[in-house]
Amino acid sequence: MSYARVHCVGLVGVTGHLVQVEADLAPGLPAVVVSGLPDTALHEARDRVRAAVVNSGQRWPNRRITINLLPADLPKYGSAFDLAIAAALLGGAGELPLTALDGVVLLGELGLDGTVRPVRGVLPMVTAAARAGLDRVVVTAAKAAEAAVIPGVRVRGVDTLHRLVSFVRDGAPLLEPPACPPPAPPAGPDLADVAGQALGRRALEVAAAGGHHLALLGPPGAGKTMLAERLPSILPELDDEAALEVTALHSIAGLLPPDGRLLRRPPFQAPHHTATVASLVGGGSGLARPGAVSLAHRGVLFLDEAAEFGKGALESLRQPLESGRVRLARARGGTEYPARVQLVLAANPCPCARPAGDVSCECTPLARRRYLGRLSGPLLDRIDVQITVPPVRAAELLATGVPTESSAVVGARVAAARSAAAQRWSPVGRRLNAEIPGPLLRRPPWRLSPADTAELRGRLDRGSLSARGFDCVIRLAWTIADLEGRPRPDHDDVREATGLRTGEES
Repeated sequence: MSYARVHCVGLVGVTGHLVQVEADLAPGLPAVVVSGLPDTALHEARDRVRAAVVNSGQRWPNRRITINLLPADLPKYGSAFDLAIAAALLGGAGELPLTALDGVVLLGELGLDGTVRPVRGVLPMVTAAARAGLDRVVVTAAKAAEAAVIPGVRVRGVDTLHRLVSFVRDGAPLLEPPACPPPAPPAGPDLADVAGQALGRRALEVAAAGGHHLALLGPPGAGKTMLAERLPSILPELDDEAALEVTALHSIAGLLPPDGRLLRRPPFQAPHHTATVASLVGGGSGLARPGAVSLAHRGVLFLDEAAEFGKGALESLRQPLESGRVRLARARGGTEYPARVQLVLAANPCPCARPAGDVSCECTPLARRRYLGRLSGPLLDRIDVQITVPPVRAAELLATGVPTESSAVVGARVAAARSAAAQRWSPVGRRLNAEIPGPLLRRPPWRLSPADTAELRGRLDRGSLSARGFDCVIRLAWTIADLEGRPRPDHDDVREATGLRTGEES
């Protein structure tokens, strides 16, 4: 027999596609041809596979070898096809009876000595295999724990090509995936560490409960970074669907921990202010990799010293904040990554940034406008909560015996508020108040009474609030009502929401 076929999976963005690896061996001058839109790494697989086969004690067929990857119109990237190519080639040469690999997906990169090395993106690849109806997967031993988190899939590991050959030829056992360790207790900074800052703590709680974006302005040392870093500690754990999405993105980026467990805590990304557009939204030649906004999916993207970021980098976030997705167009095709994040901005009010705040500022009005002008109006208009964090007073910093709520206490209220919002919006397929479209909020039965929104409508008519800002205030009011346990917002909720949006009460 000169033809064989095995299964593999290719990735385009975060989506896996089942790929059939065909091998045909024909008489003629010895050569290896790889077809099916392979990238450079796949073209180089010819030499890797040849060395791995020979160094594993197998005979290399001196014939004309054609390797085809189906579907042929789907771009193929990376080295995850090496193991499947080697198995198909040996099967076509008559060295292996491939009946043992019927319906089995092979994923792994080959070293020249025949070792099977881990590849990125195993989790979304195994997810795609399960979606296609294939429930048996062979991966590198280092990635077996990661692949095993997909329910209903039987995962086995291999460390060498020789072990796979022994399994197919002689029925030798493959490696079992390691047992998943128990989840570690949540660790990290606690909200109880923040001294004072009642307004900042309230804004953080409202932002967490409704999934709202947050901007913190204030002098250095006021606690802006401390507050932002503690936002993940009051967010609920991710459900199964969100955990799979987040873990798949980190798998593609090669950032998963060795135990391969699902990421249950909301991710936190805090790129440096010198970050480029590509590092924020994703990029790279060939297959575009996810950026910080996608790695923070279902979590927090924190931009400290936001006014120091490049204008282009900041403006690149406007579309992902609206749509919750990043579409990266490249010459060989587009890639799409999810990017539903909570954006937190922290910035000083001016270049001199005196710790005492505005009372000791030495900057001219023009310098202040230019500094904060780097945060454009369209970007700030997408930030629901915008407050000014005042300097910490000595009495607050040195207070003893004054109980401060911990992240666990605040997180319980946030979880209860999110549960109420999810129950209310489940008929329209939404979960968070920040995700509700404005037109829905302005229609019965969710439309607030004219008496409760009179001041808000006046601001809209005077131009001090945009239509997007109007809807943001209504969403914030619903979140505040959820935190207080009320079925609908009242006039006081709308007033507090207006203050959090405009910063006037700070």
